[in-house]
Amino acid sequence: MYHKPQARERPDLPHYGPRGLPPTECLLRVLAIESSCDESAAAVLDRDRGLLAHELFSQIELHRRYGGVVPELASRDHIRRLLPLVQSVLASSGTSPQDLGGVAYTAGPGLIGALLTGAALARSLAYAWQVPAIGVHHLEGHLLAPLLEAEPPPFPHVALLVSGGHTMLIEARAIGRYELLGETRDDAAGEAFDKTAKLLGLPYPGGPHLARLAARGRRGAFEFPRPMLDRPGLEFSFSGLKTAVLHAVRATPDLSDTVKADVACAVQEAIVETLMAKAVRALEQTGLDVLVVSGGVSANQSLRERLTETVGRRGGRVYYPRTEFCTDNAAMIAVAGLARLAAGQHDGLAHDVPADAGPTHHGLSQHGHIRGGSAHEATAASGLAIQARAQWALSTLRPLPSTIDP
Repeated sequence: MYHKPQARERPDLPHYGPRGLPPTECLLRVLAIESSCDESAAAVLDRDRGLLAHELFSQIELHRRYGGVVPELASRDHIRRLLPLVQSVLASSGTSPQDLGGVAYTAGPGLIGALLTGAALARSLAYAWQVPAIGVHHLEGHLLAPLLEAEPPPFPHVALLVSGGHTMLIEARAIGRYELLGETRDDAAGEAFDKTAKLLGLPYPGGPHLARLAARGRRGAFEFPRPMLDRPGLEFSFSGLKTAVLHAVRATPDLSDTVKADVACAVQEAIVETLMAKAVRALEQTGLDVLVVSGGVSANQSLRERLTETVGRRGGRVYYPRTEFCTDNAAMIAVAGLARLAAGQHDGLAHDVPADAGPTHHGLSQHGHIRGGSAHEATAASGLAIQARAQWALSTLRPLPSTIDP
């Protein structure tokens, strides 16, 4: 289904251009493409005017009958949807290829086939338009999504990232400078929501349905464990919670709508209290008082209310992206891409390829890069390289130069 939100003009968007350079000499506008899983999205972000356009096509209905994302179907649908989305955001933002300073795309982590559809389109457009392209880390996009808001969070801060299979606490010192404080050892918070929803017979995607059902539940009817709160550290584990819910459901002969709501309420409380306790512990450990929460689970209203209240009592503040930017979207990829392109980082320029480079035998590297068959060919064809990684550690990201203003 198409989602075409109202773009907001943001004259106060943080300045990503290098200090000391006139605005006309800095990269001003970027096209971004997102295709890491089951959302096809495109956006246009201007450094001075803010987000000019963003659109998204969700594949929920395509995958609902299977109870989860089917990678091959996702890839094929991206092929159908991405180019019309790009054309639409360019038209609605009044942007021509000559107005663009670069193209950003999600390069990972994600489903490799889905990633390649967006990467191939982005690199092809950049080559045709003779502009640089940058492969963006999907999780960095989530981390920077709150920068699209009217009151962006200051750096440094602690980030609680709860997206898909990821539950992480990160100290974000600046854009591109991240230190992992703790993460899940097994299931992520979002997976605990989704798996519980499936046990209760709720439709796909289960997380939002479980949250709505939890609002009707009775607190205290069920009690589930708060994983790893009885030991020091900032790591998470939600597999035990999932098992406890499974046993409780199997032990309940009459799984009525009322009982389902009670189970949903107890599961949500356990997840929210675990995330909240660990986030507060991270603030205390780092000595920071600003918390940023992003990713799909950050849209959960119970989590938002509890975190805002708890951190506020400590004299701190919590920042969130607006709900439409909690899940996968291209606007957040545009923020990360614009920051890195303005800092001079890119995948290689199309005009770097020698005219006599000739055809190369392309293969897939161990990291998921499509590149030339030899080291020489890979260097010569750097302007045509397609970057896509199913797995990509956030710690391997290149930091931005110290001259970049976050």
